[in-house]
Amino acid sequence: MSGRTVEMHIRRQRLTEESGPYWKQRNWQWSAGFIALVVLLGGFVTLTSDGDGAASAASAGPLSGDAALQDGRPQGCRTDDSAGDTLPTVAPKDITWQALGITRVPVSASAGPTRTTGPVRWCYAHTAVGAVLAATVIPSQMSGSGWKTVSRQQVVSGRGRDLFEFQRSTVSNIDTTEQSPGTSVGSYAGFAVSSYTGRAASVSLLIRTGQGYAQTTILLRWTDGDWKVLPNDDGSLHTTVATVQGNPNGYVLWGA
Repeated sequence: MSGRTVEMHIRRQRLTEESGPYWKQRNWQWSAGFIALVVLLGGFVTLTSDGDGAASAASAGPLSGDAALQDGRPQGCRTDDSAGDTLPTVAPKDITWQALGITRVPVSASAGPTRTTGPVRWCYAHTAVGAVLAATVIPSQMSGSGWKTVSRQQVVSGRGRDLFEFQRSTVSNIDTTEQSPGTSVGSYAGFAVSSYTGRAASVSLLIRTGQGYAQTTILLRWTDGDWKVLPNDDGSLHTTVATVQGNPNGYVLWGA
């Protein structure tokens, strides 16, 4: 998608305004994974928590800063990186859908995540498609009791991550959910890569809602041999969620 196309697309969107403390805003809660793809614009769910977020502790994993690398990748990580910097125009043919928390996420045998260690799904292709899958899966792992391990492994360190972890620790973990009558549950519908290099990517996620579509953008960095989410300075993992007016032109649809 060209810069001009992105600008035109953004102009067709209406941003969802929210008030009150940021940690109570549904927009921030989405980034923490509290309602994952339960649509911000279409309803709520009854969430059953199984513990206190503040009690969660991070454990070591394959993407720790001191983890051993082999050929620039975490040991045991193998992906198809032949696409290089080419931007995808269609969804990968080997996509399957797997349950993760209260939603389903796309997984590719060639582009990742190809490995799972505890709560962390990792090993993404060093390609634009790999970045797309990381942008989709990583935030969806943040609702359960292993969120801090995920954050330490798959969120770029710094002030933004510190704020995210502080905010996330103020609420309970969510490992199960019961849907309330009349609730609209969203799903991942597509994606657009607005910029990509081997070191950084900007991925817009298209979410199908009960009222249409919503969109948010996630930034990623190639760090320690895998893609990681780059948080915003306020601790959020994505931009403000916006409704998409009309047809979702400019997005690659998953087709699921």
